[in-house]
Amino acid sequence: MPNDSLRRRMLAGRIGILLAALGPGMITAMADNDATGVLGYSQAGARYGYSFLWVMALSAFSLAIAQEVCARMGAVTGRGLADLIREEYGVRITVLAMIALLVANFATTVANFAGMLAAVTVFAPEWTRFVLLPVAGLVIWALVTHGSYRQVERALLYASLIYVCYVVSAFLAHPPWSEVARQIVMPDFSRIVPLGDYVFMAINVIGTTITPWEQFYVQSAIRDKGLRPDQYRLVRLDVYVGAFVMGIVGSAIIICCGATLHAQGITDIEDAGQAARALAPIAGPLASALFAIGLFNASCLGAVVLPLSTAYAVTEALGWESGVGRRVREAPLFVGLYTALIALSLIVVILWPHRLTTLIILPNIVGGMLLPIILVLMLLLANKRRLMGSMVNSRFQNIAAWSLTVVLAVLSAILVGSALFGS
Repeated sequence: MPNDSLRRRMLAGRIGILLAALGPGMITAMADNDATGVLGYSQAGARYGYSFLWVMALSAFSLAIAQEVCARMGAVTGRGLADLIREEYGVRITVLAMIALLVANFATTVANFAGMLAAVTVFAPEWTRFVLLPVAGLVIWALVTHGSYRQVERALLYASLIYVCYVVSAFLAHPPWSEVARQIVMPDFSRIVPLGDYVFMAINVIGTTITPWEQFYVQSAIRDKGLRPDQYRLVRLDVYVGAFVMGIVGSAIIICCGATLHAQGITDIEDAGQAARALAPIAGPLASALFAIGLFNASCLGAVVLPLSTAYAVTEALGWESGVGRRVREAPLFVGLYTALIALSLIVVILWPHRLTTLIILPNIVGGMLLPIILVLMLLLANKRRLMGSMVNSRFQNIAAWSLTVVLAVLSAILVGSALFGS
């Protein structure tokens, strides 16, 4: 009996340690399924049905590779990515990267508030934006500027649970699960004509999954949380579980839209709110409501994490104090930048709710230009033994990460070229 009691206590202790380490990787992956991500997955499902599920699986695998490198650097060095880039490569490169990141993240924050508006209009008239969006922005601002890191992390993890709405919506759509499983492992490429449109959609889905801001956020969050090298195994588990769950959620959105919109011939949607409304007569009002709730939650999560990632990166790049829960007198630039991003994004969406197409596309263009540069700098840092000691990249990690970087660089170049010069 004592042995059983001891084993239970040991098991409880291990679970407690695991739960204490979980957070940054899961939150980063879930915030990746923000309003722009939900729209991208919805468009893929509506236009191509289940044949895009293999792209979602590839995206989740790629996210795990990229996030593991930054998570390891955060645990080993105790510093953010922007801080390391500034010290190792100088202020000029850092400032240029921060300007591009600021533009892309501001546009994505606007897109997330637009996503909140799209979700709300499923249930209420559009004029409610004058009340709802300011209230949502104030709650988001207060959470980060007045809560501790633990409180913010707990709130974001609870919000991540709401993504189950998409999984339930997928089941309510009653897809042919045998066909779904087959398309994951043996996709039907006979549906990819015209090829250019299919390739562009694939790049867009991958581009919304792996973004520059994620690399900065996960490393800064690990530093802010105070995770150490001896907790790296748990940090790695957090990243891998987050990437896996992100893939499940993204796949659920594709399945839901594939089983309903694509099956009914509704292949063109302009925002995720339109997808939620279109589900009602096909899969029922419950599926529509759950999809809209998931969109609102995803937009809120993105509206917290994107400005937070920006504030982390810019303040670290300039050597200023940063951290969740810091007061204005302790971290004036951090709090001021976070506040400005929230306020300006709210103003744009409230005043111009129907003129956001350019700002929603802009993050993919700027992020596509910035991502290969950030990945190269990140991998160079991860191979510096002076910084990483014995935890530099292994040969396998280098092969996987550099292969991913090359592929993403090519895809990003195609995406940027297509957006700037046409498909």
